[in-house]
Amino acid sequence: MDLPTLATEALRKGIPLIGTGDCLHPRWLQGIRGLEEGNGIFYFTPEDEGTTHTNTNFVLTVEVEDTRRVHHLLIVPSISKAEELYESFRKYSPDIDSDGRPSLRLSGAEIAEYARDAEALMGPCHAFTPWTALYAYHDSLKACYGDMAGYISFVELGLSADSSYADRIGELHDLTFLTNSDAHSPYPIRLAREFNRFHVEDMSFEELKAAIKRERGRKPVLNVGFPPQEGKYNESACIRCYTHYSLTEAITIRWRCNCGGLIKKGVRDRVNELADCDGTHPEHRPPYLHLIPLAEVTGLAVHKSPSSKAVQKIWEALLAEFDDEVTVLIDAPIDSILGTHFDSDFNLDALKHVGEAIRAFRAGEIRILPGGGGKYGVIELKTDTNRGVEELEVEQEPERGKTKQRSLLDF
Repeated sequence: MDLPTLATEALRKGIPLIGTGDCLHPRWLQGIRGLEEGNGIFYFTPEDEGTTHTNTNFVLTVEVEDTRRVHHLLIVPSISKAEELYESFRKYSPDIDSDGRPSLRLSGAEIAEYARDAEALMGPCHAFTPWTALYAYHDSLKACYGDMAGYISFVELGLSADSSYADRIGELHDLTFLTNSDAHSPYPIRLAREFNRFHVEDMSFEELKAAIKRERGRKPVLNVGFPPQEGKYNESACIRCYTHYSLTEAITIRWRCNCGGLIKKGVRDRVNELADCDGTHPEHRPPYLHLIPLAEVTGLAVHKSPSSKAVQKIWEALLAEFDDEVTVLIDAPIDSILGTHFDSDFNLDALKHVGEAIRAFRAGEIRILPGGGGKYGVIELKTDTNRGVEELEVEQEPERGKTKQRSLLDF
């Protein structure tokens, strides 16, 4: 997880702008200083010239934890502002020099005040998960951020929620939803598992800020994220044996499983508790595409591990043809994927299955055994015949809350 590797792999993924993370950590910030900078964006030119984008661009970001253990994301405009935040937070943090995500002896409102003074954007991270999240410990933005609630400009949804969940809570309707997730490795199977597509005029902090705040015609145009049922905290379940419970059952047995383990309340049940509207989306809300990394889609299609040589060969061949993973997953017509010419020894039947799997994800034609208790859900394609998996067509993002999501090729 170093900047050159992140930059190279982001090009293969097809992500031209990524957050640095950890920008208050002195050693990480020292590495960032070594990048070229322009208009609040830092960039690195990898040696790989065989991609559409010539640079990987970084914007300064950091995740911090408040005194209630709620996590907040800050998007910072410059190194000088990052240094200012470091000096402000250092006296409230025992680990700011050792942990990239520092713990602060400050409330959400106090952190928001410092973010405002540093001209940083701010919002709650993975807002619905049952650990270290806004709605795990608070019932409203006001309860977390107090008089600074109006400064919050976005909500990061997390893997177990999507727009159809979050828009059932009226106080979130004016906020932009971000589908980001932590990168647990620099490689495309983990990097940018979820991502956002914005309309901007150029690559700068001010353009990104305008897009998140939806000003001057800049705006988000697409959210891409896991089907919420696949998230590991989607349903209420035991964190030891992963037995799932309804909310009524969990309350009746006082949140203790028959095995003795703790039952953790799922995102779906938490949203049901907080919901105060029918989930109709505001006019500004972009479509939401449920998707997983290409290697995982390919593995499902050919019944192989995502890390297997067979999957890797298909993945490399598709990137050689289409430049990057996002193009394959979202933008390339299915017929062009199926019609790609490869070496004579290439398994064309496998390619056909991969193309059909991508088509199924775009259309929401998948089935899922929901996750819970810290264990990810299991996705299968509806063309498979494996048993033991509850068939659930992923609830697709309705256009303005009324009609089924259109093909991504329409945007």
